Amino acid sequence: MPKPNQSDKNVIPFIPDGEFYFTKGVEAYQKQKFELSLKWFRKALSEKPDHPLYQCQMSIVYTEIGSYHKANQLLTRVLTAYGEEYIDCYYLIANNYAHLGLLQDAIKYAELYLDKDPEGDFAEEAIELITVLDFEEDEEDDDWALDEEDEVLIYQETVFYHLEREEWQEAIALLEEMIALFPDFPQARHEYHYALFFAGETVEAIDLEEKYVQDHPETLNSYMNLAIFYYHTNKKAKFDQIVTMLQNIYPVHEQQKLRMATTFTQIGFYEEALLRFKLLHKSRLKGHPSYYRWFSTCYYFVGNEEKAEAIWLEGCKEHTILTKQLRPWKRDKLI
Repeated sequence: MPKPNQSDKNVIPFIPDGEFYFTKGVEAYQKQKFELSLKWFRKALSEKPDHPLYQCQMSIVYTEIGSYHKANQLLTRVLTAYGEEYIDCYYLIANNYAHLGLLQDAIKYAELYLDKDPEGDFAEEAIELITVLDFEEDEEDDDWALDEEDEVLIYQETVFYHLEREEWQEAIALLEEMIALFPDFPQARHEYHYALFFAGETVEAIDLEEKYVQDHPETLNSYMNLAIFYYHTNKKAKFDQIVTMLQNIYPVHEQQKLRMATTFTQIGFYEEALLRFKLLHKSRLKGHPSYYRWFSTCYYFVGNEEKAEAIWLEGCKEHTILTKQLRPWKRDKLI
């Protein structure tokens, strides 16, 4: 028998590298174990921080769990560094913007993709995306410069953080800056009105949203906001009119579909809300605490407390912020 020290000389130590971590990340992604996949990709990027393929694949996982801003940040980095070598990034960014409801931005990137690679792997998807978005688009301005879009993304991510945590004053301060810097970016105004309302400025919030919808009568976000505002302020006639309209609208994009579901929950239409939640793709919305907050609330108020508790606890595992909040059905009022 060989002596121990001789045997040791025949052992080749295995030292994981970026490629090993990347492969494990892809395997986890294919099994739809998205959180595990992200952990492997983070390890891969810790070995090779600027590797474009690692960043692109990680962005796809972020898209799957609904972290569209993070996905686009990675894709933008790849385009900045590698440009024409990774043209597919333009389509992936377009797809993420569509999920966020940023229709003009989505159209612009889809068109950029087709301009650069009209026969590309995503050409059919890009054409279909443009067709759908052109039909829906009613108010987004199409003259955003790319550097402006990057700045908007940073603001959006921070505002999203505060709104999901119901930190109204912090959100209001940022949204006021956004409106001043990007006056033609409509989503900031709707989020501002919503935060104002729940910060206690109810009259101002309603006045601003009503004025906005007069100038932009096709804006779905305005009607969803007003349904919530009228419900909480007991404006029954106006409330009934808007709810009847909303019940006949089924948005295409996941972000607006989620907003519609949460709106119905907040105004007490739990059966309707539950139907809307069941139409959502959970994998794309795991990054939203509000998905778990309001989905669990629906189940509670339709009488399925066990399911409500299960969804709430699942949300707590995904988002520690929920562990610090009361279950919505135990509050004095729903927000």
